[in-house]
Amino acid sequence: MQPLLELTEQDRALHEWQIWVEDFGEIGQQKLKSATALVSRCGGLGSVVAYELAAAGIGKLILAHAGNIKPSDLNRQLLMSHRALGTSRVLAAQQRLLEFKPQVDVETVAENINEDNAEQWVAQADIVIDCAPTFQERFALNRQAVALGKPLVECAMYDLEAQLTTIVAGQTPCLQCLYPDRPPAWKREFPVFGAVSGMVGCLGAMEAIKVLAGFGNTLSGKLLVCDLRAMTFRTMRLARDPQCEICSHLGSGVG
Repeated sequence: MQPLLELTEQDRALHEWQIWVEDFGEIGQQKLKSATALVSRCGGLGSVVAYELAAAGIGKLILAHAGNIKPSDLNRQLLMSHRALGTSRVLAAQQRLLEFKPQVDVETVAENINEDNAEQWVAQADIVIDCAPTFQERFALNRQAVALGKPLVECAMYDLEAQLTTIVAGQTPCLQCLYPDRPPAWKREFPVFGAVSGMVGCLGAMEAIKVLAGFGNTLSGKLLVCDLRAMTFRTMRLARDPQCEICSHLGSGVG
């Protein structure tokens, strides 16, 4: 992260209520203003993550998502609109974010993260929020986040279930530790309500805010599991895989 930027009077007015949070304060707001977050996919999860980070005062967002808006996107992708059907997802997301919060810098990447481009975009961020639906993308982000020492907030959902964890290189298990045997091909389309993706997006954004601003207890080394069908929430400790091909060379750490 670059040296902390000073808050303007407009910043203080916009974010007054969250600056009142005792262990966040003006220093926390400065940290957010000075930070860049990469959001991989700005669909049901990522659109809410991006919106809430913009609302909180993040300095810059990098949004990566290929393709154009389809009618089936509109049950959950809150940065999209009927008027924008058939147009670029990331450009529509950028327009909506700037209408809402013109102070945020929004850079768009009209492609999905993959092994060829992950290093380029992860290197430019202070934190990565993974909202990708495929394990191919998720593993590419994990590899580069560990290699470059960038914290990675992992968000996942299916049906009425959701999971969330934070990966910190050398301290916590990485995604490969959780899935040492790469899962079989994952169908990109799956059952979900917008309310589920919205909840997970808000949790992911709050986790990123805490990591960046350095306050509260994060999910580093822990997995939050939510079942909204039963309205149950539980947190479990995660263990690093000493044989992990991605992070075992970094030595022992917590988690």
